[in-house]
Amino acid sequence: MNLKERGLLLILSGPSGVGKGTVRKALFEKNTNLSYSISMTTRVPRPGEKDGVDYFFKSREEFEALIAKGRLLEWAEYAGNYYGTPLDYVEETLEKGKDVFLEIEVKGAMQVKQAFAHGVFLFLAPPSLAELRTRILGRGTEDESSIQRRLEAAREEIELMNHYDYVVVNDDIDAARERVEAIVVAEHCKRSRVASVYKKALESDF
Repeated sequence: MNLKERGLLLILSGPSGVGKGTVRKALFEKNTNLSYSISMTTRVPRPGEKDGVDYFFKSREEFEALIAKGRLLEWAEYAGNYYGTPLDYVEETLEKGKDVFLEIEVKGAMQVKQAFAHGVFLFLAPPSLAELRTRILGRGTEDESSIQRRLEAAREEIELMNHYDYVVVNDDIDAARERVEAIVVAEHCKRSRVASVYKKALESDF
């Protein structure tokens, strides 16, 4: 009986400064079945960057054609260049049984939810807004007005928490990583997911 299982699309997002990149790095150091989603962009490759490794580099015309065809999970334009997540790459990786991990801002996650409702949406939350402020201050790159704008944006993003499947409080990096790992295990054990795999296997073997 072939029990090959399709991978999960895991979307991690949360307020700026909450530690998304740090938690993602910790996850990838421990989990070998995770595949980081490669983004697509129209910007010129920087020295040493490789197409299909660092980014999928496309012309503006090619990118806009993909937008028109609905072949991007999410996209946005920054400083005159497009950035987005290609649907075909995600689908191909999931079919190989690999879990695809997408670290993204809240606004982008809402786009993904409309295009790929079967994803697993995780909201990474700070222990408190006071702690979030401390973390932003720790960067040493923000003035007071910028910090206030980030905190106001964080309040608005936290209000969107009800659109997510899970909330992971990032009070400690290792603890947050373990919570995400537990969620991934639980999702792979969901009856609906396992039953569909067995159903296909039984239909082909008997």
